[in-house]
Amino acid sequence: MAKVQSHSYSDDAPGLAARRLAAALIDEVLRAGTALDETFERMAATAGLEPADAGLARAIATVAFRRLGTIRRVIDARLERGSPRKSGPFEPIMVAAAAQLLFLDVPDHAAVDLAIRQLHEDARSARYTSLANAVLRRLAREREAILAELDPLTDTPDWLRESWTQTYGPDVAMAIAAAHAEEPPLDLTVKSDAVGWAGKLDGIVLPTGSVRLRAREAVTGLPGFTEGEWWVQDAAAALPAQLLNVRPGERVADLCAAPGGKTVQLAQAGGQVVAVDRSGPRLRRLKANLERLGLSAEIVTADVTTFEAEPFDAVLLDAPCSATGTIRRHPDVAWTKRPEDVDKLAALQARLLDQAARLTKPGGRLIYCTCSLERAEGEAQIEAFLARNDGFARDPIKPEEIGGRAEALTAEGELRTLPHQLAGETPRLSGWAGFYACRLIRS
Repeated sequence: MAKVQSHSYSDDAPGLAARRLAAALIDEVLRAGTALDETFERMAATAGLEPADAGLARAIATVAFRRLGTIRRVIDARLERGSPRKSGPFEPIMVAAAAQLLFLDVPDHAAVDLAIRQLHEDARSARYTSLANAVLRRLAREREAILAELDPLTDTPDWLRESWTQTYGPDVAMAIAAAHAEEPPLDLTVKSDAVGWAGKLDGIVLPTGSVRLRAREAVTGLPGFTEGEWWVQDAAAALPAQLLNVRPGERVADLCAAPGGKTVQLAQAGGQVVAVDRSGPRLRRLKANLERLGLSAEIVTADVTTFEAEPFDAVLLDAPCSATGTIRRHPDVAWTKRPEDVDKLAALQARLLDQAARLTKPGGRLIYCTCSLERAEGEAQIEAFLARNDGFARDPIKPEEIGGRAEALTAEGELRTLPHQLAGETPRLSGWAGFYACRLIRS
C-alpha cells in the first residue's frame, strides 16, 4: 500500500482533514504493522484537528479495520482490473470512503466527494478519480444488498479463521467472528459497591462483578472517575488478578504490568505490589492511574527476563502476546499480526514463564495469562512449562470463582474466555475479550 502524502490538516473543506487523517491512519497501520491506538495518538497530536474531527477520523479507521475483509472484497468486485498499480494513496482513501458508505452514519455525498478531493491531491491517484467516483457511487446504490450478504468470517484473515476452526470448531469460529463485528462494550472494575455504581452510571453488574455501561460516553466526565472509584477494564481481563486471591500484606509481583489494570486490582486487594515492565512511557501511565485511584505500588522499569528479587508470595504474569483475544476492541490486530508473530511470542512467553517461576516462593501462587485466542500462547504453553517444571502443579479454577461461568473453563480448570460468551441485553452489551489463564502452585 502506498504511503499517503502528508498535508496540512487545516483545510476549508469541512470534513476533509478528518478524512485525510483516517486514510493516513489506515495506510500507516497496514504498512508498518503499528497499533492503531498508538498511531492515532501520534498522528492526531500533530494534525491539529478539532476533537470532533479527530474522533471522526478514528471512527472511520476503526470500522475500516473491523470490516476490512468485506470492504476489500466489495471494492475489488467492482474494479474490473483490480486495484490500479502505482496509484499512490488510492487504496487507503477508497477503504476509508467505503467504510463510511457501508458502516457509518455519514452522508453519501460527503464520503464520495471528499474521497475524490483526496485522490486529486496526489498525481499518482488523480488519474483514477473517475474510476473511484463510479465505484463509490455504486457502493452507495448497492449498500442494502451488500449488507444483506455480510459474512463475519470475511473480516477474519485466513490464518486466524483456520486457527480458530482447528482449535474450537467451525461453529465457535463463526461465533467469534460474529462477536468481533460488534462494537465492544465498556466495562469498569469498581473498588466497592458494584450495584450502587451500576445504578449511578446506568450499568449492568456482570456475574463476575464488573460493571458494564449501557451508554457510550467519555469516561473522564462520569461520576466517580475523578474520585478514583473505578477504572476501565474488560470483564475478562479483570479475572486473572481476582483468581490470584491476594491477601492483605502479601508480597505480589505483577510482571509485564503496564498499562496497569491488574496492578491496581492487586493493590486494591491489599498486596504489597511490585509492578515490573520494560516500557517507561507505559509505566508512567500506570503511575498516573495509581495516583488517581489513591493506591500505591513499587514500580520497576526492567526487562522481566532478567529481573531479580526475593521470591514472592504470589506472581501474576500477563505475558506479551498476539492479542487476538482483543480484536473486537482493537480490530487492527487481525490485520497486523501474522502466524510467525505467534511463534516468536510463544518463545518469549516460555522464557518469561520460567523467570516468573523462579520468582515464586515455595507454596506460592503463579498465574500465567494472555489475551490471545491461540492455543500456542495458552494451553500449549502451560503443558510445555509443566513438562519441564515438576515443582509446579495446576490449581484448578472453580466455576464459582468466575461468577458461575463454567463455559469459560477448560477440563483442566484453566480459564478460557471466548468473545461470543456472556450473553447480554443486546449484541453490543454481550461478550468479553478472549483470555487464557492458568493458576499454578509451587510445591
